[in-house]
Amino acid sequence: MNPERIRKLLQKKESLRLEFKEARTALPDNLFDTICAMLNRDGGDILLGVDDAGHITGIDPQSIDTITNNLVNLSNNPQKLNPPFILFPERYTDKGRTILHIQVPQRSQLHKSAGVVYDRSEDGDFKVIQPHRIAELYNRKQLHYTEGIIFPALRFEDFNADLFPRIRNLIRGNNIRHPWLELDDRQMLVKAGLFRRDSRTGLEGYTLAAALLLGTDEAIQEVVPHYKIDALVRKVRVDRYDDREYIRTNLIDAYDRLLDFVAKHLPDLFFMEEDQRISLRTRIFREIVANLIVHREYTNALPATFCIYRDRVEVENANNPHGEGQLSVDDFTPYPKNPLISKFFMQLGRVEELGSGFLNIHKYLKYYSPKKEPQFIEGVRFRTIIPLDETLMADYGRVNGRVNGRVNEWLSRGVNEGLIGKITDEERQRLYDVVLMIQNSPSLKTKDLVKKLGGSERTMARHLKLLQAVGAVKFTGAPKTGGYVLKDDFLKDNENN
Repeated sequence: MNPERIRKLLQKKESLRLEFKEARTALPDNLFDTICAMLNRDGGDILLGVDDAGHITGIDPQSIDTITNNLVNLSNNPQKLNPPFILFPERYTDKGRTILHIQVPQRSQLHKSAGVVYDRSEDGDFKVIQPHRIAELYNRKQLHYTEGIIFPALRFEDFNADLFPRIRNLIRGNNIRHPWLELDDRQMLVKAGLFRRDSRTGLEGYTLAAALLLGTDEAIQEVVPHYKIDALVRKVRVDRYDDREYIRTNLIDAYDRLLDFVAKHLPDLFFMEEDQRISLRTRIFREIVANLIVHREYTNALPATFCIYRDRVEVENANNPHGEGQLSVDDFTPYPKNPLISKFFMQLGRVEELGSGFLNIHKYLKYYSPKKEPQFIEGVRFRTIIPLDETLMADYGRVNGRVNGRVNEWLSRGVNEGLIGKITDEERQRLYDVVLMIQNSPSLKTKDLVKKLGGSERTMARHLKLLQAVGAVKFTGAPKTGGYVLKDDFLKDNENN
């Protein structure tokens, strides 16, 4: 949670997207009416422990745990909120008084609180009883969120079975008591809103969001054949590319592959935040990658591009815009474009609260690229421009050039000394990529390198054997927990050149 954002919310008046509620010892009786209304309208923020004027009254310290647990449990109870949407409130303390912040996204499904549909206006929450008004709400949501499109022919067998254990590990690492962990795979998809029934037409099945998040590559291409993410490096050959990663797989793996592409081509800077050492590159670009994946309009055939230049990174994706033009920190209002996908990534710990990525990029970029500002441009194409420190990039390029030269030198020596047989230019480039990846991410195993660079484990094992034979890399640690690192002699030679 961003304390500065909470302070700004407290300075505002209640509105369509902001509600204050007192909650000294229990949840307010009408809380879920407001939650339902915000889910059905434009989402928003609810602050518990605050009076109508925005003054903090606080929550009884002895009641805070009970109130939090009740909120989480009731949001997952279809008799209270249907369809359920698990909410995870966050605590904020000011001068010894604690409040709860509930962030409510706009949803692609129509919700009811205790069987009643609610909508939101500037004056508060109101019941929607008339059938034509309910139909209007339903149609607005259907038109706005295409991730909720149902594909009746999509089967559970069309999902990548290897993803489910990974997903559970990510969820467990983010929240060991997460209620999804008690469900089987099919139940989890239902709770995540990835299987739904259209009460108006009777159509039911898995959604577009389900296919994109968990589908096999073949299933994804059947559902959205135009889907792809094109990652490019254009530092030297600007008219074409120096390197390319063509991604047409599920969004879970796509996230990892894009971050690996970043790690391969952009330098890292370590930064002390309070007493913790963090990676600025990771802090910035995990937000960029998450925004690209979570907020893209997937029914639009425009390809998503992630392009690294000498002086900037440019990202473009199809968008369902809320307005036009460049976004500003001062008047930025976050809107979810794909709430189902966003919610799923949030459970994995890959997305934080709505809008936090935008603020984090502004926060950390000033240390990664001093005196430079990011640009976020809203439109049918959403463009993100991240300026780079050209001095840092030039130094990084020289280091990579020396690594490339050292790999070629050691391989040539290995061939001449009979340590290895002749290798092709293509293999040399591949071996350089392996060394560079190990340099940037030490202690990787064979399967990790295959995942990051592609190919087969058999081919990767051969490449590692060649690099070991010429003395460039070594395996350290136990077989199950160890990984490959560059040898000390290789590093010393590299530093001296």
